[in-house]
Amino acid sequence: MNAEMPRGRTRSDPGVPAQTVSAQGASWTLRPAVMADIEVIAELRATVMRADLERLGRYDEHRVRQRLRDSFSTDHTSIITNDGEVMGCVTVRPAEGAQWLEHFYLAPRHQGRGLGSAVLRTVLRRAEAHGTTVRLNVLQGSAARRLYERHGFVVDSEDPIDVFMVRPPGARTPGNI
Repeated sequence: MNAEMPRGRTRSDPGVPAQTVSAQGASWTLRPAVMADIEVIAELRATVMRADLERLGRYDEHRVRQRLRDSFSTDHTSIITNDGEVMGCVTVRPAEGAQWLEHFYLAPRHQGRGLGSAVLRTVLRRAEAHGTTVRLNVLQGSAARRLYERHGFVVDSEDPIDVFMVRPPGARTPGNI
């Protein structure tokens, strides 16, 4: 997805601002991505998506990394860290009057502990403050779909590979966004 940066937005105002937050006792920080992050994130994507892509008969060791490289944007990506360790990433791009949430990956050892919900709440608070709809797609059968549904996303459309979801402003979610 090629999206232009909205007027008034600068590199110092990425989609998710740098901040330190706690999720179930673990502290984490969102920092702006830099080009040096690209290979770490490409590997993270390959690791996180492998099982779902294999289940769908779509895993290609080169393509899974290259798709990230082709769409990586330091202007819209934040890296989730703790004490310098990369725990994951999230990209939020402006697109067609909405925000497109993509490349939201957590290292497997950080999944299932509330971190994904905490990061997602942070992203959604910002979108809510601007009255913006958030869109995303998730692979068919992915456990991530339940996370998005808990946070107010509903199915917009689907095909044999992807489920396209949308969360309008004001959607009910946990944590009183």
